[in-house]
Amino acid sequence: MSLPHVPIRMLNDRLLVSLDGEPGERRSNAGILIPATAAVGKRLAWATVVAAGQHVRQVEVGDRVLFDPEERAEVELGGATYLLLREKDVHAVAEPDGDGDGPGLYL
Repeated sequence: MSLPHVPIRMLNDRLLVSLDGEPGERRSNAGILIPATAAVGKRLAWATVVAAGQHVRQVEVGDRVLFDPEERAEVELGGATYLLLREKDVHAVAEPDGDGDGPGLYL
């Protein structure tokens, strides 16, 4: 996986992340197709860390993190949209499995 170079240096406990994909149709583990318009409760999202501040202690650049998409701010850098998070807003860091892809959409 190649991470984009971003022309920014994050400060303190801030993270710059790239959202793993737009919400759309998804498939359950049983193979059931769930449309993008399906009503779900509060749903967390996955993103990849592309930059981290010097006081971030448990997350590294390249990690996939789970966070609440309602607790975010967006920024555009070099034509790409990224999200700004604080380390305390990250709920989990994905552990890569045998093929290095990490967990899917369902935790």
